[in-house]
Amino acid sequence: MTGSSPADTVDLTIERPAVGGRMIARWEGRVVLVAGAIPGEHVRAVVERTRGGTAFARTVDVVRPSPDRRPVAVPASCGGRTLAHVAYPRQLALKGEIVRDAFRRIGRVDLPEPPAVAASPETGYRMRARLHAGDGGIGFLDEGSHRVCAVAGTGVLSPGAERVVAVLNAHAPELSARGVRTVELAEDLAGDHCVLQLVVHGGAAEAGAQWERLAEAAGVSGLSVASRTLPAPPLTVGSPFVTDPLASFLPSSRGETLALRRRADAFFQANRHLVSGLTAAVAELAGGGDVVDLYAGVGLFAVGIAARGAGRVTAVERDPVSAADLAANAAPLGGALRTVRAPVETYLKRCGGLSGAAVIVDPPRTGLSREVVTRLARRRPRCIVYVSCDVATQARDLRALRSSGYRVDEVRVFDMFPNTAHVETVVALDRGSRCHGVGPGSR
Repeated sequence: MTGSSPADTVDLTIERPAVGGRMIARWEGRVVLVAGAIPGEHVRAVVERTRGGTAFARTVDVVRPSPDRRPVAVPASCGGRTLAHVAYPRQLALKGEIVRDAFRRIGRVDLPEPPAVAASPETGYRMRARLHAGDGGIGFLDEGSHRVCAVAGTGVLSPGAERVVAVLNAHAPELSARGVRTVELAEDLAGDHCVLQLVVHGGAAEAGAQWERLAEAAGVSGLSVASRTLPAPPLTVGSPFVTDPLASFLPSSRGETLALRRRADAFFQANRHLVSGLTAAVAELAGGGDVVDLYAGVGLFAVGIAARGAGRVTAVERDPVSAADLAANAAPLGGALRTVRAPVETYLKRCGGLSGAAVIVDPPRTGLSREVVTRLARRRPRCIVYVSCDVATQARDLRALRSSGYRVDEVRVFDMFPNTAHVETVVALDRGSRCHGVGPGSR
């Protein structure tokens, strides 16, 4: 590939998966990251761009296909479905390999074998989504672009949510004329209730009977309209929340009477099929005693753990929307759950020691800030449970935490995003001699 440039076509043998969903191949000593391929295949690929010593290419012809290749009816770039061409059991195996490789290369954590990945049904799994309005109507963004692509056929949303999106598309010209550029959608676990938030760019959200008509036509239980640029509270038709029994996520003696509410634009785990398993794993790894839940969202982990009554629980959330839902969800628990609305950096600066507590962190994809890593290590919690949907940034942070005296004790992986390159990884770290599920090289 010496002197190669975009539009060059090369013959490649695919070696292994890489973080981000592309596959690694080599040509004339140069690494090529190839989209649309599977390890073991021989493909012809077109080079789309180069960066440093790495080329990025897209498969245009499969010369020797893998037995795990399957047809894709809707372009895989729509909805980020970069692994849709791979049979699902092989997807799980590839994701386990990606986690192991990222932990080794970036985090200096040696897992003895790729971790098992908890499987999810491939269709209808998303109970929250961000949609975009554009020339293509209302739908997902095509990967790497601002082009809108259709939701129908991707299988990501439930049939009920797809019908809601179809109604929005029927009203797309009207919505565009009113400045709607983004739509936040949230369903409850069962898919019986759906709420929308329409985000207007470039002006104030205006009241009008058209929003009531749209909500009725879409069959949603609530619709809110907010301005991206003005601080006024959103206009609301019906209820702006979806609500699920707490026992659906983490059974407990008090969970039968408690519920979790969330607005469409509040952070919440997306996969309806695996969210209870993820929540149970986090609660188990945190153990008994005091718990501090940083980046708590609406309280998925904190409320469930507090309802079990094992110890004092503190939940920290900065975002005003998620923090409002968190406060409402925590209220029935009284003093068992303390909520703090503040940046995590500010909380860790002021909280004092955490030596007796387990700390849960579920940060954005960018991972923990350097300040959070430093302050968290200084507070010396007995255990850190790190939840992440970005294995690269998580591995980076694990390396920093291990240099501060923590050991990786256990790794659990959940396929919260089937057919995409994303995977949810839960890692427990402690300062003791206990270290389950990983080899001595991780220490």
